[in-house]
Parts: sequence; C-alpha cells; structure tokens
Amino acid sequence: MHQSRRGLVNYSEALEWLYSTQFFGIKLGLENPKRLLREYLAYPPRRTKVIHVAGTNGKGSTCAFIESVARATGTRTGLFSSPHLVRYNERIRVSGVEIDDDEIASHLTALRELVAEWESHPTFFELSLALALKHFSERGCELVILETGMGGRLDATTAVPADVAVLTPISLDHQQWLGETIAEIAAEKAAIIVPRKKVFSSPQLPPARTIIEQVANERRSPLEFVEDPLQGYALGLAGEHQRENAALALEALHALGIPLNYETVKSGLGSTAWPGRFEHIKPGPGIMASHLILDIAHNPASAKALAANWVREFGDCKANLIFGAVEAKDVRGILEILLPITAQLNFVPVNSPRALPPEEFAALLPPDSPPARTCQSLQSALETQETLPALVTGSAFLVGEVKALLEGSSHHSSAQ
Repeated sequence: MHQSRRGLVNYSEALEWLYSTQFFGIKLGLENPKRLLREYLAYPPRRTKVIHVAGTNGKGSTCAFIESVARATGTRTGLFSSPHLVRYNERIRVSGVEIDDDEIASHLTALRELVAEWESHPTFFELSLALALKHFSERGCELVILETGMGGRLDATTAVPADVAVLTPISLDHQQWLGETIAEIAAEKAAIIVPRKKVFSSPQLPPARTIIEQVANERRSPLEFVEDPLQGYALGLAGEHQRENAALALEALHALGIPLNYETVKSGLGSTAWPGRFEHIKPGPGIMASHLILDIAHNPASAKALAANWVREFGDCKANLIFGAVEAKDVRGILEILLPITAQLNFVPVNSPRALPPEEFAALLPPDSPPARTCQSLQSALETQETLPALVTGSAFLVGEVKALLEGSSHHSSAQ
C-alpha cells in the first residue's frame, strides 16, 4: 500500500478522512464526479458493460439479483451500492466479495492527495464512487452495476455512461431534494436514461409512468415496462414484491446479451442475499424475542411491502415493533401502515446526526394504537422480555446497529 505525503497510512485513518468529507454535505451535480473519475482514471473500460439502477424502493434488491445471476454465469461483476449497514466495505464488491481494508486505505490515500487543492471538494459519495470504479477496473470486471445514491439526474453515478438503465418503483421520498410530487421525483430518476440505450422499468404509478415514457421517447431509448412478476424460481429474498425485482433484473441481463439458462438463473436467484430486507436473524444473548426480523423500510411504500411480508410469514401473530427514524421521513405514514401488525411499540434512538428524537413519535400515533414506550437505547428495547417476534425497522442506520451488535463488531454509521 503506497503512502501519501499527507500521512494516510491505514484503514481507520483513511475512513476517518473520508467521513470528514460529510462536512461538504450532499452536492447534486455532475461536474465534480466527472472530473474525479477522469483524473483518477476511474471510468470503466469500454469493454465493461454498465447497468445503472434508480428508483425509490427495491434498488438494492434489484442490484443484488442482477449481480448474483450474472456471477452465476461466470461473469466477473462489480457492484456499487449504498448505504452500507455495518461496514463501509459492503458498498464495493467484486464477484460478491467486499473490497478489503488495505485497498480502501490505498485508494483513499491517493484520492486525498488528488483532491487536496480542489476549490470544490468532492463529497463522501463522489469519492466512494471513484474508489469503487477504480477498484472494478483494476479487478477486470466485465459487468458493473451502479445503484444511484439519490435521484438520478444529478446523482454522481450518472457521470458513468450506462448500457442499460433500470427503474424500480418510484414513490415519495427525499422530497426536500427531488420534488414534492411523484411526477417531479420520476423526472429526476428517469434522467438516468441514456439516449438510444435500453431502459427497463417496474410497474409505476400513472404520473411516474407518463414521465418515464416521455423521457424515453425524447431520448429515443427503447423502453419496456416489466409488468409480470417472475414465477417458477425460488428466490433468496423474501416477499412477493421481490418477484418483480427479479423479473426486472433478468430483463436487464438479457438486454446485454449475457447468456442465461435455467440452471444459472435458478442458482443466481436462489443464492441472492441482501441484508436488511425482511432478514431473519437468530436472536443472540440479550435479545428476548422468539424471532428477530430486520427490515430497512423507511417510507410508506416499503412499509407496505414489509407489512404484507409479515402477514404472509406470521399470519395473525403481531410484532414487538422496535422503531427508529431519521429526519425528513414520513414517520406518521410508516407507522399507520405498520400498526395493524403491531402488538407493542418501542421507539428507540438512531445513531445518526439526522436522527429524530424517539420522544416525538408517540404524538404521531392515533388514539387506539397499541401500547408504546420510549427506550433510552436500542439495547434496552432488545432486552425486553417478549414472547412475540421482534421487528426492527424504520431506518438502515438502525438495522445496521442491530447487526453490528449481534456480530460484536464496530458500526461504521452510514453517511450517504
């Protein structure tokens, strides 16, 4: 690992510097990412195929299906996703294997030196993208899958020319950045469509569908709405909505000419893993629950899918709900959807600068809600004696905390 004259020599110091760039906030725009990728020589080689995935819900799961099936065909894959749950390394994977600590330190050392004198400093997300793409190039990835961080039009990932664009279901989220209506948000996300390149979309609400059709038509990009959920295969991810994501993934791979047959598709879909999506966890010491389910649902649309999964899995048995959230989320809307599957509410703090105080949640509940209590810590909520299955949800930050606690590892609180 080379060293910079600025002294970044190990993984923890490198990450400390990267996390310090959160001071620069979220900057939507492509000038910095394009310069960064150009000067760091991080653009994918022409022979590398790129699939770009945007949407409100299901982006990560769809990326996971694409990556797993492609890998089952023997294709060397690179996956860039966000946020991470426990460790930063989760964001960058080659053929399913996370980037190692030394490689992160080496790349961040070089990146820090590169951008030291820039007037407009790159953000956490922009630097992460450059790191990922350089890693994928060095490892000879044949297929790169990029998950947008937020939106699409000005998201850093849009600086990378894609061969196929994929749009998962679009709903309300990040309104302070993307717009107050479905149509406005859809316009931001549909901007990942590349002129004359294929685009595949999940079924969409009418305002989103109209916008997607309009953008695809303007850019002369062949558009297909993948209406039918995939049947006939066992999936590694739980929930009927995952069949829509799996169908979308296969269409994207087929469009690139990646050879698919029954056995590779069966293997890839069946082995797909994506933590925090209705994930069953074996309760460990200090967790007094019969079952523990983790789900990163953080908007009403994803909460609806979560509630449907719960009923399908547990029937009439209700949850001991452990809930935390960050600012700018529709907490009232999420809770209204989850209340019918809830027997007991536990509001907990989230380890994030954007966390909402758990004391505020009770005021959002209707009068006939289940019993609710505010917990001083996540640990105290998990230690509550309950025979009911526990459901932890509301934020990727919170799910990451639980996983770190169970693994006995340090938690790299996710940033962007």
